[in-house]
Amino acid sequence: MTAPLVGRFRVLPGTPYPLGATWDGSGVNFALFSEGAEGVELCLYAPDGSELARITMREQTDFVWHCYLPEARPGMLYGYRVRGPYDPANGLRFNPNKLLIDPYAKAISGVVEWSEAMFGYPIEGGEDRDLEFDDEDSAPGMPKSVVVEPAFSWADDRPPKTPWHRTVIYEAHVRGLTMLHPEIPPELRGTYSAVADHRMVRYLKDLGVTAIELMPVHHFVHDKHLVDRGLRNYWGYNSIGYLAPDGRYASDRRPGRVVDEFKTMVKTLHRAGIEVILDVVYNHTAEGNHLGPTLAFRGADNRSYYRLVDEGRFYMDYTGTGNTLNMLHPRVIQLIMDSLRYWVQDMHVDGFRFDLAATLARELHAVDRLSAFFDIIHQDPVLSQVKLIAEPWDIGEGGYQVGNFPVLWAEWNGKYRDTIRRYWKGDEGTVAELGYRLTGSSDLYATNGRHPYASINFVTAHDGFTLRDLVSYNDKHNEANGEENRDGSDDNLSWNCGVEGETDDPEVNALRARQQRNFITTLMLSQGTPMLLHGDESGRTQPGNNNVYCQYNAISWQQWDLGEGQQELLEWTRRVVAFRHRHPVLRRRNYFRGRPIRGEGIKDISWLRPDGTEMEEGDWQDPERRTLGMWLAGSAADLTDDEGMPVRDDNILILLNAHHEGCEFVLPAAAGRRQRWSLALDTVHPEAEEGATNLVAGERFVLEPRSMAVLVNTPDRARRGAPGGA
Repeated sequence: MTAPLVGRFRVLPGTPYPLGATWDGSGVNFALFSEGAEGVELCLYAPDGSELARITMREQTDFVWHCYLPEARPGMLYGYRVRGPYDPANGLRFNPNKLLIDPYAKAISGVVEWSEAMFGYPIEGGEDRDLEFDDEDSAPGMPKSVVVEPAFSWADDRPPKTPWHRTVIYEAHVRGLTMLHPEIPPELRGTYSAVADHRMVRYLKDLGVTAIELMPVHHFVHDKHLVDRGLRNYWGYNSIGYLAPDGRYASDRRPGRVVDEFKTMVKTLHRAGIEVILDVVYNHTAEGNHLGPTLAFRGADNRSYYRLVDEGRFYMDYTGTGNTLNMLHPRVIQLIMDSLRYWVQDMHVDGFRFDLAATLARELHAVDRLSAFFDIIHQDPVLSQVKLIAEPWDIGEGGYQVGNFPVLWAEWNGKYRDTIRRYWKGDEGTVAELGYRLTGSSDLYATNGRHPYASINFVTAHDGFTLRDLVSYNDKHNEANGEENRDGSDDNLSWNCGVEGETDDPEVNALRARQQRNFITTLMLSQGTPMLLHGDESGRTQPGNNNVYCQYNAISWQQWDLGEGQQELLEWTRRVVAFRHRHPVLRRRNYFRGRPIRGEGIKDISWLRPDGTEMEEGDWQDPERRTLGMWLAGSAADLTDDEGMPVRDDNILILLNAHHEGCEFVLPAAAGRRQRWSLALDTVHPEAEEGATNLVAGERFVLEPRSMAVLVNTPDRARRGAPGGA
């Protein structure tokens, strides 16, 4: 008996696993999950978009529809049409007139070309219009899934596996980071190839970062309401393809070539010792609420993929985007886990930052840190070994979960961000919390088995002001977004230093420059894992826009034509990051104990008043206190290298003054140690060379207004740890 023939394609039964389109060297197996479907058609397309064949998938195993095409090859374009009831009131939204992206597509060609056909219902009508069925064919305007060739020459690629305590993260956008770089060839700018360009790699190495955290690169959709206003979804938090790198960031636009380009980028960064972390959006998709388009999941099996309410017509929305993926369904969890493993095993990425991760933890409505998602991650032999970072909040009730994620997870520490901003802004009553934030936030992470590096410390991120704008604007200026400045946060904890926006006032600009140095220095000298937003190291501005999610243009892009002040800030950032790498005491793996070190007679950490004496309880509660000193003992017994051998570091004295007045700080003495302190960093005098100024213990150091300084004391018997040695 011969196999059925559709056009030039023989159709064999195939297998239900793996899901997606899988090239095995002889043909392609196609498999699509749909529990409620009554029938599935596989549609094949030529490069010009014309349909080559429409194949009825007759095999179904465990709700997976499958077939095998011996004549299919990598580069082939395809999509699905799924038949079943159209009954939105009960959560059923099948419509075979709508071509669907494969949820397991490993590459996607083209973008959504918006029209009424993208919706499963007639878009003109009343509030109940989604209950009506639309029969217009969406295929002409739909992107197509691509069969990919998985083979790639990885050669001797190895993940850097940088330990958490040595990690410095650089949050960046593929396009925003590289689009204006004058030395990168124009045809490569804004692409994965640009990130892998030797000039870009050298820049990252010189900066001292060990990991680049890329904003979403899963294939995403430009929202219709933005396109209608002439805007685009710049950030990319609107995913539709969880295994597909977005082809718009590829320099080679031929179908499927984006996969090789992405792999080449990872391989190149690994060769330079830089890890690749992906910002991933598994909490919702680009299909929106009940009035959204039918692009993939909704048409494949709406009731399985989404959290539904009110008998199924409407969507649970913990994300503010219209829908929430259904983490209660095993096939949805499988999709996410298969996606994560694919990016690690096939694409060689080193970790993930989970957008609105509290949503993934919701079993019913409450956030549960022991939810099925975490249980599965923890037992997975692949995913439990990579870097896992949570954005520990969503917009639902009880969604703010900073400090509540389980072991293996690091978290964006929003409390760190807010405390550091409030302190340098000059707010009252910040010193007590500042002490926790500078030392790894033990109040958040120490009680559940985690370490200081679980705290991802940041002052700015993609969502909000850049560092330069943080010290230049009191208020957001989002008029370019077309929402009458209503979007974006109104609570920025920013201070414009006396003038709103750009100014020629030399005193204001000098203060702003110093404040930026204060923020960067505080970030890099805090215990935990520092994260720097791309461009903050050189004073990138978004002219006061704190919500550039739709600014797919130069407002969001990193500037490379640097003025004198921007170049000075870049050099300062490089210097401070290098200082962090040189000193193991700044990147401890364990929390300070605050008691004398055995045999040393000094504490591992001491908090000092300006008179050089130790702070007492009343000092911490003083709302007017804005000055303090933090003495880190380099002889801490729990500092060890990779072989477990003790490592000795310098004693480091960090002085902070957020007051508008200066003060004199008496330098402490270390019993039995050399009594001299050398100035390493001074945010008032960034030009001063490290070690050029030496002072004697007991001498008074002038700490200028709104500034910080770092002094180093090398004990007589200290053995300096090699850079990066602990």
